[in-house]
Amino acid sequence: MDIKSEFIFFIRSLQIQICDVMESIDGKAIFKQDVWQSQEGGGGLTNVIANGSVFEKGGVNTSVVHGILPKMLQKKTNVEYGQFMACGLSLVLHPLNPFVPTVHANFRYFELYDQAGDLKDSWFGGGIDLTPYYLEESDGSYFHRTLKEACDPFGAQLYPMYKENCDRYFVNSHRCDEARGIGGIFYDYQRPDYLRKPENLFAFSKACANAFLKAYIPLLIKHKDTPFTEEHRRWQAHRRGRYVEFNLIHDKGTLFGIQTGGRTDSILISLPPIARWDYDFHPDPGSPEEQLMQWLKPRDWINV
Repeated sequence: MDIKSEFIFFIRSLQIQICDVMESIDGKAIFKQDVWQSQEGGGGLTNVIANGSVFEKGGVNTSVVHGILPKMLQKKTNVEYGQFMACGLSLVLHPLNPFVPTVHANFRYFELYDQAGDLKDSWFGGGIDLTPYYLEESDGSYFHRTLKEACDPFGAQLYPMYKENCDRYFVNSHRCDEARGIGGIFYDYQRPDYLRKPENLFAFSKACANAFLKAYIPLLIKHKDTPFTEEHRRWQAHRRGRYVEFNLIHDKGTLFGIQTGGRTDSILISLPPIARWDYDFHPDPGSPEEQLMQWLKPRDWINV
């Protein structure tokens, strides 16, 4: 089995596993499945959960699409050949309880071909990041330590490098570089070379993807039954507004999906169901909300 086939099998299996676990925890809502086809070629499976006892909205999606790379993306990726294949798993979970963080993860594999259909380039990308509304410092440390444990067998330099990538990427630059959350890891354009074979890069992506449930489930179970008020929900909706801004203005995955003729509903499943934009809003000094804002910046979460 080639790398492309192995990766597709892996993400489809992981999609089933994650959905089964989340349904079990929610206990009320189940994922609705939507099989779709791309106009260019290929398609995917969008799994959506909503109005549950734990999850207000969420999507766990896989796709395998192919076609002609748009001219603008050919220029951006600096390629002269325009046929592509992109496959990946993408998920976003927006819990109802403001004390449970929103989580996002994405793991993808690309291939580019010349006009004869011969493989000319390939790379892996992905990552996991956390967007809390209220946060215990120990939870942020646990999340990052779990990701570090997944990265370390492949090189001690990887976690700090990919954490820094994440800190740089998930930022609303139009909001004075305000971070979307407390980050995680983010990597892209991991190409095979004389040091790293495709099998090694696939093993790394697989290890990171398999760390998702270990990193997130304990936080979810710990806080899903924490009592909350409408004021807590108001703050959650305010921070969700920042989430929307990032996804619509800065996110490369959203841009790629739209420009390659992806399915709009599946692409925008990442957006929360409720968000707020209050003019010139600032949290009260000394409040838990203000504390969160102090943590929305690059920070050593391992040695807190």
